[in-house]
Amino acid sequence: MQQTMRWFGPQDKVTLKDIRQAGATGIVTALHQIPVGEVWTIDDIEERQQMISEAGLNWTVVESLPVHEEIKRATGNYLQYIENYKISVKNLSECGIKIITYNFMPILDWVRTDHNFINEDGSRALLYNQEAFTYFDVFLLKRPHSEDDYSETEKEKAFQFGSTLSEEEKALLFKNVLLGLPGSKINFTAEQILSLLDNYTHITNEKLRENLIYFLSEVAPVAAACDAKLAIHPDDPPFSVLGLPRIVSSEEDIRAILLAVPLNSNGLCYCTGSLGAHPKNNLERIIDDCGDRIHFLHLRNTFRESETVFRESEHLKGDTKMESIVEKILLLMNSTKVSLPMRPDHGFLHAVDEEKETYPGYSLTGRLKGLAELRGLEMGIAYKLNELL
Repeated sequence: MQQTMRWFGPQDKVTLKDIRQAGATGIVTALHQIPVGEVWTIDDIEERQQMISEAGLNWTVVESLPVHEEIKRATGNYLQYIENYKISVKNLSECGIKIITYNFMPILDWVRTDHNFINEDGSRALLYNQEAFTYFDVFLLKRPHSEDDYSETEKEKAFQFGSTLSEEEKALLFKNVLLGLPGSKINFTAEQILSLLDNYTHITNEKLRENLIYFLSEVAPVAAACDAKLAIHPDDPPFSVLGLPRIVSSEEDIRAILLAVPLNSNGLCYCTGSLGAHPKNNLERIIDDCGDRIHFLHLRNTFRESETVFRESEHLKGDTKMESIVEKILLLMNSTKVSLPMRPDHGFLHAVDEEKETYPGYSLTGRLKGLAELRGLEMGIAYKLNELL
């Protein structure tokens, strides 16, 4: 596997020098300064590319080339935004950057209710608690008709949860849930999120899937023509939040997307954390079924404390048996003769990094630990397979 690490650009407190010394050879990044929907020009791409190469690294994967909300809703200026997306894909490919990650989650990217869950050793992790989220949705945000999305029991448990929180803790919960897009530390306000949600009132799962397939039918052939690969990131968490549709949460969702546009350029970002948070997903079977369409790997682990709570765990310890996943990936790469880029997605916040301002889940030491563990696991399994093959 190609070892990479995510970098949020020049403003990132984790520097390219830090990442190189952590053992990564590739960089996963994006041009966060360009407004969503606008074209990524060759000049802008090459400027960032040069910055990365001067640090002795390669810009290996784009994460993410964001999809405009009007494309997701198929409204407004969405056809022009699709044309702009095609141009950006062509420009990236011309610059030698061939793997382009994106997601089709409406409005929010990933969502957690606690960014500082304290582990036994004092390190901190990301956590999702459905009772906390329900309390946020119904009692803090007060989304119109949100009470219809939950049972009376769920609302009662959420109310009880909220009754234990101080005003400061309620404000922190609000901030955690409404964190903006990756690369940004600006949170949505209540007014902003409610206005954005209103735009999705009539967008069902079926409609959102239809819009995704139209987008892919337009963009995937362009990517194929320039030897680029689109890799869709699964929903995180893999179920509806704020009443929004979710269409990349399950094995069935993934199969439907890949079958609808049967080009190799229409592929998957295989995220063990997002997919693993859904207890019905069989992560090994996804590799078996979709292996040749997997273009990028996010390897991280989660632990489901209950049906309503999951948290990030150590990369090699959690509900996902990482040794089995890595073995299947190595066999896949041996079969396809393709070395897939991998990054250790998320990581604990360790004491050494507590005073450093980093994006939640993206402290250096936690990801360095994950990368080292995954590299060691890969080497051990590769040695075993070489003995057997």
